[in-house]
Amino acid sequence: MDGEFATNTDPTARWSLVVPLKPLRLAKSRLAGTAGDALRPRLALAFAQDTVAAALASPVVRDVVVVTDDPTASAELAELGARIVPDSPANGLNAALAHGARAVRAVRPRAAVAALNADLPALRPAELARVLSAADAFPRAFLADAAEIGTTLLTAAPGAELNPAFGGPSRHRHLSSGAVEIVLTGVDSVRQDVDTGDDLRAAAALGLGPYTARR
Repeated sequence: MDGEFATNTDPTARWSLVVPLKPLRLAKSRLAGTAGDALRPRLALAFAQDTVAAALASPVVRDVVVVTDDPTASAELAELGARIVPDSPANGLNAALAHGARAVRAVRPRAAVAALNADLPALRPAELARVLSAADAFPRAFLADAAEIGTTLLTAAPGAELNPAFGGPSRHRHLSSGAVEIVLTGVDSVRQDVDTGDDLRAAAALGLGPYTARR
């Protein structure tokens, strides 16, 4: 599946997005109390499907690379138009993101690259476009999550390394690394990731994408 993939032929679509996804049986463990172990992996896949579908529909996104070793997720997300890259480092989230960015730039060395969480089930293409357009002004930039502790999006302009530091209080780490924080109103769907039942209810209030809504 590391072959042909969908691209946006609009000349204004400049961003390549890297979306990491761990094996579904391990994903979203904090949702087990809300969804149960049977539904939890299917929700994780639905979150990723809504995220990837919305990203590919955004006018400034050229393509999406998903870094995963999960065969079910690989098939479903490739069907949406994502390029699937195996997680060959197998060394955690940030190693997977760096690997995905290298895969993008192996094809397009001057690509503008952004890392995007896979758990944004309310993601809206226009809101993502606003965030990425704001990021155009900086070598590296990021968007904090709704809790203002973590990060949902990190960008690197052509010639800049992504240098991801996701996980836990990553907002502070990305600030400390020199990335500029993007501060915008009206982009809640790009900030609302889902780790807990309360997060899922907050995303539902924004309006879930079709895959998650069906679950």
